[in-house]
Amino acid sequence: MGKHFAPCLPGLLLACALPLAAQAAPSDAASKQVQTAAAHAGMALGATDLKMAHAHLQHVVNCLVGPAGAAFDANAMNPCKGMGQGAIVDAKGDAATEARLHKALDEATQGLKATTLDSTHADAQKVMSTLQAG
Repeated sequence: MGKHFAPCLPGLLLACALPLAAQAAPSDAASKQVQTAAAHAGMALGATDLKMAHAHLQHVVNCLVGPAGAAFDANAMNPCKGMGQGAIVDAKGDAATEARLHKALDEATQGLKATTLDSTHADAQKVMSTLQAG
């Protein structure tokens, strides 16, 4: 039996490796999008006017939800275009990461509703901290 199994071993190993590689790709995509979203949270934190702070928080939202997400704003820039389907979508199956990204989405959404620059900065700081916690 060993003689018949040995020629099949490379194919078997490849068949086992492909699903593992497919699983690694979304987390890589999610990671890149999270890094980009965190950078834009930092830009929102450093913004000197409310309009610019809100613009960068929308960029965070766009990176987190992706183009198919309900909160995606096609009129705003999508700095994560081409990186994946949205960090939350690409993190599917990783419950801890999904929970962290949903928390960051809630914080960014709160910042978009803020009416003062100080409040928006406070929310942007929360978003950045949440995204960098992973």
